[in-house]
Amino acid sequence: MLLPDRTVLASQLRRYRVWEDLVDAEPHDAARRRRLEDVAYTLCVLTGRRTAREAVIAAESFLARR
Repeated sequence: MLLPDRTVLASQLRRYRVWEDLVDAEPHDAARRRRLEDVAYTLCVLTGRRTAREAVIAAESFLARR
């Protein structure tokens, strides 16, 4: 099984959280929503998960392991 680079995964997880906060602040901003979807998609690809929530959980779990 291929494993993502920890640095890349951590960076993508941070980006996801930033965009999630930005969308929460302005939920009707279509550009922000699209950007969040793009970042979520990349996180899903890196973790091999189908949903953003699953990808976040998988990323957090993977990064917590040493």
